[in-house]
Amino acid sequence: MPFNALVMCKEQACLPILEAALEHLEITFQTCTSSSEAVEYMSKGHYSALVIDFDLSGALSVARMARLRPAQRRPVVFAMIGALTAISSTFQAGANFVLYKPLIFDQIVRSLRAGRGFMRPDRRHSQRQALETLVYLQFGVAAMPAVVTDLNETGLALQAPEPLPHLHNIPLRFVLPGTMQMIEGAGEMIWADDTGRAGILFSRLTPASRKQLKLWLNRRNRKSKTAVRPVRVMKTRAASASAH
Repeated sequence: MPFNALVMCKEQACLPILEAALEHLEITFQTCTSSSEAVEYMSKGHYSALVIDFDLSGALSVARMARLRPAQRRPVVFAMIGALTAISSTFQAGANFVLYKPLIFDQIVRSLRAGRGFMRPDRRHSQRQALETLVYLQFGVAAMPAVVTDLNETGLALQAPEPLPHLHNIPLRFVLPGTMQMIEGAGEMIWADDTGRAGILFSRLTPASRKQLKLWLNRRNRKSKTAVRPVRVMKTRAASASAH
C-alpha cells in the first residue's frame, strides 16, 4: 500500500521543496493552507504523514487532533519551524520530527525517509472506525473540532485537543459516521476533565437531525445483532452414531 501525506503550508518558498521531496520518496500528498482545511481532510481519510507549518495559526490544534487519532490511523507528524518557534512546543503538541526553515531538499528527504519507517500505509479499502467523525462546538465566533468517541440518542462523548470550558447550550454539528447526514443542534456539557474529554447531553436537535440520528442508531443496532448471531453446533455423523 502507498504512503500519503497531508501538507499544511502556504509559504511559497517551502512548498516546492516539500513537494519535490515527497515525490522523490514516492509519497502522494494533499496540500492545504489552514487548520480548518487540515482538520476536515483528516476527518475524511487516513494520512501516513502530516507536515505542519507551525508558523500558521491553529498548527498546535491540528497536531493535537492528529495525536487523538486511533493508534492504527495516527500519522507521523513533521513540524516545520522557523527561528522564533520553540521546539519544545512542537513536541508537546505531538510532533515526531522537526523540519527547520529555510528548507533544504537533502535534509527534508533524510527526515522524511527516517519517518517513513514509522508510517502506516494508506489503506483506502480498510473498514473505517465505527465512530470516526468530528463534532464542531461553537464557542462564540470560534468553532472547535473534537473527535466523537460515543454517540446515542440523548448525547455524545468526545475527545477535544484541549480542556473545554463548562458551558450550557453549546451549538454543535457533526456528520453521522458513514453517511453524508449533518446533525445540527445544541447541547449541555454535563462533565469534562482536564484532558479534553467531555460528555454532552443534547438539549436541542432539529427535527430532521433527530430523525436521521434515530434511523442511524437503529441501523447500527441491527448490524450489531446480525454480527453476533448465535452459531449452531452441528454434530458429526460419527458423534451421532456413538450417541446411539
